[in-house]
Amino acid sequence: MPEIRNMTMNFGPQHPAAHGVLRLVLEMDGEVIVRADPHVGLLHRATEKLAESKPFNQSIGYMDRLDYVSMMCNEHAYVLAIEKLLGIKPPLRAQYIRVMFDEITRILNHLMWLGAHGLDIGAMTMFLYCFREREDLMDCYEAVSGTRMHATYYRPGGVARDLPDTMPQYRESTWRSDADTKVINEARQGSLLDFLEDFTNRFPECVDQYETLLTDNRIWKQRTVGIGVVSPERAMQLGFTGPMLRGSGVEWDLRKKQPYEVYADMDFDIPVGVNGDCYDRYLVRMEEMRQSNNIIRQCIKWLRDNPGPVVLDDHKITPPKREVMKDDMESLIHHFKLFTEGYCVPEGEVYSAIEHPKGEFGIYLISDGANKPYRVKIRAAGFAHISAMDEMVRGHMLADVVAVIGTQDIVFGEIDR
Repeated sequence: MPEIRNMTMNFGPQHPAAHGVLRLVLEMDGEVIVRADPHVGLLHRATEKLAESKPFNQSIGYMDRLDYVSMMCNEHAYVLAIEKLLGIKPPLRAQYIRVMFDEITRILNHLMWLGAHGLDIGAMTMFLYCFREREDLMDCYEAVSGTRMHATYYRPGGVARDLPDTMPQYRESTWRSDADTKVINEARQGSLLDFLEDFTNRFPECVDQYETLLTDNRIWKQRTVGIGVVSPERAMQLGFTGPMLRGSGVEWDLRKKQPYEVYADMDFDIPVGVNGDCYDRYLVRMEEMRQSNNIIRQCIKWLRDNPGPVVLDDHKITPPKREVMKDDMESLIHHFKLFTEGYCVPEGEVYSAIEHPKGEFGIYLISDGANKPYRVKIRAAGFAHISAMDEMVRGHMLADVVAVIGTQDIVFGEIDR
């Protein structure tokens, strides 16, 4: 008999189901995975090193580019770390705006995950449905920051600007008739809050649509039930956080356990799984979208009733208003100094973590009293999850690797950094 040897093959880095530049070296016995070795570092942008050579404010834009589907959440952790070292607290309205956009970002992230995960496993319609809703939320990003993705909207001391009173309108064009344009623009007649309220009214029905397609679909269940099972004890040992940990049945959410901003005043539940398989993690994320929708509604109500400043009035940290800067010499000096040198942060070290859509996203910041960080260390949620890849896929079939990568909700910007 000829000796049968295991085959080693590359999965990625250019693979439609690898969610970025993931290279898995798989050792296979026929169709069964014997060992999976994740090779990372193919998207290394040196974010942590670059932050050491720039004033604090100039690194906010780099945070957006880490997990590039959870942009404002990355900014949030970094900005919170700077605020802790400075000993400042943003105005209450800014805190509500931040919480609202954190939850918008959570829905954006989960829609991207659901669309891509569905596509990987063969549910193509899912991808188109999810992107339909993502468009509306991307418009909200654009309305406050001018850009659909890399917003740089959160600033130490608050947010860049208040919520706009008008929403951009679609125009008639060669591929969109006047009647179609009127229908699309119906929800855009009021302010950003009106537009968001309309979205939150529609969104639960959209989640029902996704669930109708997938939750009891026998093909979906065959591909996800019992795949990539992780026990609650093992999930904690592996450093899982977020939906990966909650899917295994551990009720841990930083928004409840270590509340930051105004999460302590919010009314929401933590969805928890039972079996710790791909299907449970899917159900946890679906329920999270409903809970986020609920939090956004609470923020809209509060923001409507409570106007006020959205950024601190300390021009050593935040820029003066542009019209003031044009007339007042002192404001011009503040503006110039802020954007060239930045500000010096007191000596010390701090760790600030938030409940990012993928898990615990933390920034460990060391300041030596200069206008640049001495060291920035990023605790990316996905890094711990990908380290468990070998354990989660061992003994499964090659097709199940795709389901496990999808359920981990991996984005390589934050893993490779």
